[in-house]
Amino acid sequence: MAGDGGRTAAHDMFDADVASKGLGIELVSAGDGAAVARMRVTPAMLNGHSIGHGGFVFLLADTAFALACNSHGPATVAAGGEISFLRPVREGDLLEAYATERVRHGRSGIYDVTVRRGDEVVAEFRGRSRTIARDQPTGPQAAAPAR
Repeated sequence: MAGDGGRTAAHDMFDADVASKGLGIELVSAGDGAAVARMRVTPAMLNGHSIGHGGFVFLLADTAFALACNSHGPATVAAGGEISFLRPVREGDLLEAYATERVRHGRSGIYDVTVRRGDEVVAEFRGRSRTIARDQPTGPQAAAPAR
């Protein structure tokens, strides 16, 4: 559900997502269990075959997945994910990842993400989510050792 100005919990999460933003990933839209994220393939994302490294395509799909499953609030994390690479991506390609909620039951959910270059599908991703307890920390304090 979008709040003021179309903002959702996913927008708040993305505001703090240093990894995705550092790779130039943009949040296009997020709400009601769906999301779109976009990324341009840079020279730093190429592998030894001069094509886009699959890890970056996975990261884009995973970001769209995170945006979709966090669009409802409360905080939700990945329980697992898998990807099928269908076509290589190249330097300069603009990729868009379209995430859709398939099912949400209790604290678990399943989301599908299609990664496209224009009209061409380059990868398909399926993610499994888990809503975490409201009192469980998710920020930097979550990594702090117990005393």
